[in-house]
Amino acid sequence: LRHFLSSTRKLASFWYVTKRVLSHWRDLMLFGRSTRLVNGNALVAGLAASAFEAGVQLRVNSPVTRLLMDDDGKKALGAVIKTPSGEQTIRARFGVVLACGGFPHDVARKRELLPHAPTGHEHWSAASKGNTGDGLRLGESAGGHIHQDFQEGAALAPVSLVPQKDGSLVHFPHLLERGKPGLIAVTKRGVRFTNEANSYYDFMRGLFAATPEGELPEAWLVVDQRFIRRYGLGAVKPVPMPIGGFLRNGYLKRGRTLTELAIACGIDPSALIDTVANHNWQALQGRDVLFGRGDTPYNRVQGDNTPIKVKSKIEIQKNGKRVDSFVPEFANPCMAEIKHEPFYAVRVVAGSLGTFAGLATNEHAQVLGSDQASIEGLYAAGNDMTSVMGGHYPSGGITLGPAMTFGYIAAHHIASQATFSMASTRPV
Repeated sequence: LRHFLSSTRKLASFWYVTKRVLSHWRDLMLFGRSTRLVNGNALVAGLAASAFEAGVQLRVNSPVTRLLMDDDGKKALGAVIKTPSGEQTIRARFGVVLACGGFPHDVARKRELLPHAPTGHEHWSAASKGNTGDGLRLGESAGGHIHQDFQEGAALAPVSLVPQKDGSLVHFPHLLERGKPGLIAVTKRGVRFTNEANSYYDFMRGLFAATPEGELPEAWLVVDQRFIRRYGLGAVKPVPMPIGGFLRNGYLKRGRTLTELAIACGIDPSALIDTVANHNWQALQGRDVLFGRGDTPYNRVQGDNTPIKVKSKIEIQKNGKRVDSFVPEFANPCMAEIKHEPFYAVRVVAGSLGTFAGLATNEHAQVLGSDQASIEGLYAAGNDMTSVMGGHYPSGGITLGPAMTFGYIAAHHIASQATFSMASTRPV
């Protein structure tokens, strides 16, 4: 990624990006998609390869309609799925695992569990559109319940809404550019409210705290011409990709001056001018006295760590005359002046990368009933299981890590039950 951001400034990066783009085009022509798998794609590909090697059948376009329970309703025996050719019953010998991705697109559940979404429509998750809360409903139908003791019901992240030609909106998560130098986030009142370089979860917590009761949490990411062509902004890509389409569909706002930009966004113009001036002064000194941006290793790794030339002395002029001068304390990789016209902004709203609230389970990933007793044969993992972090977000991967861990735990517990069952029924 750093090579892509430096492709127009470093020969080695330009050569790297050229090879990657040509390789990508070759894959598209030969296979219809890239064969270079990284991050989540690589994880899923590894899991899929293991499943195929073990002879596992994967049924796509086959949602579960209901669970099969014993006559007493105490044990899960399988499930009924809806396939393109009709309903099919699948009986489980030893266990059923619910792992349907939580409820990021379940309007009723969002209304119930996310206070910032009073109607269920004020939360725009970047998670898969297929994650509509099926696992939670299935678990409840078998007697399970949703654990209610959590800090946040979702893995919060700011998202922007990208209009598509068919009228739909893509929910774009802002994970990378907020820590880069030359960006600030402001409310419609034109003031900063948090350390923009902190995690996406902390960013949203800060926005919630700054949003008056009765208002929807939203903010604007404000940058200048230098920033957007170097780093991009949300769905807008850096040079050499064009930005005209995003200006025409209203996703990206532009103004020749900060006042013009503020009017286009519905931001208080005078407050925005003051906020940018204050930010620029602090950027020159390398210190964010309001929120400590750039003070932590996490912040700095999100910034631009390419060498920054710092003048030995910076002069402050007014009407062409020097009024002050100072020596900056240090170069801050997360801060730079916002001064190169024109200026740009993108609106971000409340969203997430997934959900934290889920079915209550025990240490074996077994789903618990309202009496806290485990439901035999029924397990939950991933975002269908309530967050082991209590709705906190201490690091990236805090849903992936527990998902893999408790999937592993559930499988071993099921295997132990299967071994016990087969041993107890073996003829003497």
